[in-house]
Amino acid sequence: MQGLAPGWVTVTPGLGRPAQLTALGNGVVPQQAARAVQLLAPPLPRCPRCTAP
Repeated sequence: MQGLAPGWVTVTPGLGRPAQLTALGNGVVPQQAARAVQLLAPPLPRCPRCTAP
């Protein structure tokens, strides 16, 4: 559900169905967060030592 691994919320002990849905509703979809970081974070400079021939 929402790109999370199976059981991420549903196998949490003591968390009923309404609380599971609330947790999912208040969460961030991992794919959206990754795309936001790609768009908003400045690119990191390349390590000159790593790119040397």
